Amino acid sequence: MSATLTVRDETTFAFGGEEREFTLDFLAEKVTVRDLLRARVYGEVEEFNARRSGLFRGLVQPTDTERVLDGFRVREGRRIDAEGQFDRALEAFGRNGFLLLVDDLQVDDLEETIEVGPGTTVTFLKLAPLVGG
Repeated sequence: MSATLTVRDETTFAFGGEEREFTLDFLAEKVTVRDLLRARVYGEVEEFNARRSGLFRGLVQPTDTERVLDGFRVREGRRIDAEGQFDRALEAFGRNGFLLLVDDLQVDDLEETIEVGPGTTVTFLKLAPLVGG
């Protein structure tokens, strides 16, 4: 049986970037945090590579891109490597580059299992870098 969860992107800073909400579908009702990250990253890379708009709005910044107000500017015609992005997302998760909340409870283990049911919401919370200590 397939399961759908709602994904929300939020930040602790408001520089004009709007919060985003979308859904992810899974074949099973239980997924690990690692599988959730993989599905999210591979999905956003696949979407970008299909349209190649020059602006990537993803969880982590791809290499050789410029951070702009509402995403990352990618050189015209360039494709993004999904496996490389997934590795970057795992590294960011490990160093708390973002927090992952499942129904408002923080998860911090890649092997933790998430029950995907009606109304399950996952929030990727990007933290603002501190300036001046």
